[in-house]
Amino acid sequence: MIVGVMTAQLSMQGITSLKGKRSIVKSVIGRLKSRFNISISEVDHQDSKASAIIAIAIVSNETRFIDQQFDAIITFMRNDGRFYLGQVERETF
Repeated sequence: MIVGVMTAQLSMQGITSLKGKRSIVKSVIGRLKSRFNISISEVDHQDSKASAIIAIAIVSNETRFIDQQFDAIITFMRNDGRFYLGQVERETF
């Protein structure tokens, strides 16, 4: 069993309320969950209007599959125009 973990920082410009930020983050989490069948959650910066940290976990029996999924997830997030994708950290156990 191989576990892949990725954290990603989302930076949002022009958001004036936590409610606006949370609607974007919830939407992104829901879309990623349904499209990639992953475990995902907002794990830090919950009280910040301008940024969020999300964590993603994937379990597989192949490292290559996990790397392909993470690459596809990063591409998907970069194509979303509602936020800027900042620092991304990936680790496989």
